[in-house]
Parts: sequence; C-alpha cells; structure tokens
Amino acid sequence: MSVYTKTGDKGTTGLLTGERVDKSSVRVEAYGNVDEINSALGIARAWCEKPQVREEVLKMQKLLMMIMADLASVNSEHKYTSAQHIQELEQTIDKFDQQLPPLSSFLIPGGTKGGAALDAARTTARRAERQVWRLSETESVDEVLIIVLNRMSDLCFVLMRFEEH
Repeated sequence: MSVYTKTGDKGTTGLLTGERVDKSSVRVEAYGNVDEINSALGIARAWCEKPQVREEVLKMQKLLMMIMADLASVNSEHKYTSAQHIQELEQTIDKFDQQLPPLSSFLIPGGTKGGAALDAARTTARRAERQVWRLSETESVDEVLIIVLNRMSDLCFVLMRFEEH
C-alpha cells in the first residue's frame, strides 16, 4: 500500500467511520491538534531522563490514539475513551504531585530539555482542548474527551515538575 492515496487531493478526508469531510472542518482540526500533542509527547519522551516519566508519557501517547479515533468517528456507538481514563489520569497526577514540594511561584519552562518538551506538550493539549470545545458547539462530542484532554495537560505539568525536580 502506498503512503499516498490521492483521496485527499480535493480537500476532503475520510473519518474512521467512513464519512468524507472537508479537511478544514472543525472535527479534523480537533483531531489534528490531538495528533500534535502526540508528536510533542514523542519529543518529550525522547528527552526525558527519568524512566517513570517516559513510561507515563508513552501511556498518554497510546491514550491519544484512542482520543483521535473517537474524534474521527461520527455517530458511532463504540467509544475508545471512558471515565476510567479520567480516573487513571487523576491517580497518576496525584501520585507524582505527592512527591513534589508545594508550588510557590510561577514556573518558567526550560530547566531541562525533557521538562521544556513536556511544557510544550501541556500547551498543545490546552489548545486541543479548546478546539474540541469548539467542535462541541456544533457537533456531538462526548464530554469525557474534553475532560481527558484537560487532565492530560495537568499531567504534563506535573511530569514537567517531576522531571525537573
């Protein structure tokens, strides 16, 4: 199979559920932003020195693939993400946060390469969350997706602090 299919040459793309939509649609923009989080996390995982941080980043990357699948599906009964993912993210945030001193000031990214990359992933996650909110204004979006993206950005922040501590 070739890398290029030529099916998108006219400005449309196929969703996971088979529909063709404009590449400029809010839905495509939303899962494209989620894809950017995955790339940013890939850079973070390559730069992070702490194995437990790299492990958590890889877990987030796998979860992002499920979020993209949900966003690329219309009217599908099957959901890849669930409230359990929110709970797992919150538990991970708490686990790492408990090992850190209380936050007493604003942080400036760049203490370490891995930490800086995690902060870039955090801001990318926030942008993706805003885009999914935009999508939810006109189309049906499971609220779980938005909450998961929010918690992912929080986890990126905590992991950045942990990596730099």
